[in-house]
Amino acid sequence: MSILLKETKPTSSKLTYKQIYQEFEDFVIEKSHPCVMAQTVFSMDQVSLNTYSKLGSIDSACQIVSDLKDYIEDYDFESNDFYTFIAVFKGTQNYTEEEFEKALWEQLRLINKVDDKDWDPEVSADPESNKFSFSIAGKAFYVVGMHPGSSRMARQTPYPAIAFNLHCQFEKLREMGSYEVVKNRIRDRDRALQGTINPMLENFGKDSEAKQYSGRKVDEKWKCPFHQGNN
Repeated sequence: MSILLKETKPTSSKLTYKQIYQEFEDFVIEKSHPCVMAQTVFSMDQVSLNTYSKLGSIDSACQIVSDLKDYIEDYDFESNDFYTFIAVFKGTQNYTEEEFEKALWEQLRLINKVDDKDWDPEVSADPESNKFSFSIAGKAFYVVGMHPGSSRMARQTPYPAIAFNLHCQFEKLREMGSYEVVKNRIRDRDRALQGTINPMLENFGKDSEAKQYSGRKVDEKWKCPFHQGNN
């Protein structure tokens, strides 16, 4: 399977799609990004990178849902290869971590608002559950928010972005017996890059993954601003 790169809705930015894609590729490949899966998808052209005008907007939500439906339709669920879908926003870049977290969850809320498919029954819709995963077009996705102002170097992308990784890919890694190996490699590389691993990743599978989405360190009192159906 080869997922084609495409530019979606035009934006006001003068940057071209090729320039943005190249900046993301350099961020992952040239700067030795700790996520080996991210390096794999870029090196093998197994990434669908799409551009949108504004993070947290209804227009972006409609286009993302449409694009993800196309992505899912083209996806080979029998393949053992890893693919990713990245939404890049060419609007405001100077978010604080709190501002980005708010905009990210507003974007996810709007995505859910316009999504006409039921929540993936394989995962929970309750963001406080350890079985929670965000569902779009009937499929569960692990969401990774990234922006220049992130405290984690691995998430300091050139522009605000959201990576959507099909949840079934991680389950497939577990079935193949590769999940723990990949996880440990990523953590070792993250520690080498920044001196510590992302503290929000320590409880993966034991706590709600919603806490990991924005990249901001949150405490036990943190409450997810999203509740499915309350949009």
